[in-house]
Amino acid sequence: MRKDRSFHDMREILFEKDVNLHAEGSCLVKFGKTQVICTASIDEKTPHWLKNSGKGWVTAEYGMLPRSTNTRIDREATKGKQTGRTQEIQRLIGRSLRSITSLEDLGERQIKIDCDVIQADGGTRTASISGGFVALYLAVKKLKDNFNINKPIIKDFIGAVSAGIINDKPHLDLNYEEDSSANVDANFVICDSGKIAEIQVTGEEYFFSQEQYDELFKLAIKGVKQIINKQKKVLDLN
Repeated sequence: MRKDRSFHDMREILFEKDVNLHAEGSCLVKFGKTQVICTASIDEKTPHWLKNSGKGWVTAEYGMLPRSTNTRIDREATKGKQTGRTQEIQRLIGRSLRSITSLEDLGERQIKIDCDVIQADGGTRTASISGGFVALYLAVKKLKDNFNINKPIIKDFIGAVSAGIINDKPHLDLNYEEDSSANVDANFVICDSGKIAEIQVTGEEYFFSQEQYDELFKLAIKGVKQIINKQKKVLDLN
């Protein structure tokens, strides 16, 4: 047993919408002690490579604030470049949110999702995807209302959760302490329909079996269902 929950339980999940006065969509997401502010901004211009294509784009930026961790980290802007980790995470967020967006129905505009970690305790990328979706949904709703668009721009709900193997036991939704000691570290991005957007699984100097992977996958499906139910609740859809 963990200190605060069973191995197959999520941490407490909280979504709070409309936390930013100016953004078209915004959400504060909490997975336990991990907290991320996600905002969605609509830009009426597409990237240059999509000009005159009739398609839009969804992209993401991700960052950790200086005291989001137990020691202060410098802002990446002061170093003049992003770390490889930051680039990898924001690409994951962007890919995940594009997967459930009809870019043709979005039209020639871009939605930018900003995910700023204000407190980190494991699972910042999965919290960012899950909260980023809520911000994206709110921005798209505002866009459809303002321009009287009836096309279904959002194709599906999507959530993300971490899982891992610790001492040969599968665990769901790892905090930092668990993540740093896990033999296997995984992130699952799954839609409400059950379709899979992305899976990342890595053995940390450890081999894992098909059976162990299947256990992680079953836990992830359970966790994502809980996340999506919370998303629907904060969006007043259930």
